[in-house]
Amino acid sequence: MVFEKIRAILSEQFSVKESSITLDTNIEEDLGADSLDVVDILMSIEDEFEIEVPDEEIENIKTVRELVEYIKSNQ
Repeated sequence: MVFEKIRAILSEQFSVKESSITLDTNIEEDLGADSLDVVDILMSIEDEFEIEVPDEEIENIKTVRELVEYIKSNQ
């Protein structure tokens, strides 16, 4: 469920097919996210999951899998 929601957010943000986003997708390298994109993504994720992601945690999240695990452990 968490993965599907994240995949939908990333798909919309980067105009890519949801099926092209896997748990191993690197947000910066594979999707081409820059720092502004990361801020937009995190705002969407914080709204969707009603959590707050501290700035220092953002730097540690590189892949979709790491993002899913972070959300699951902080819900």
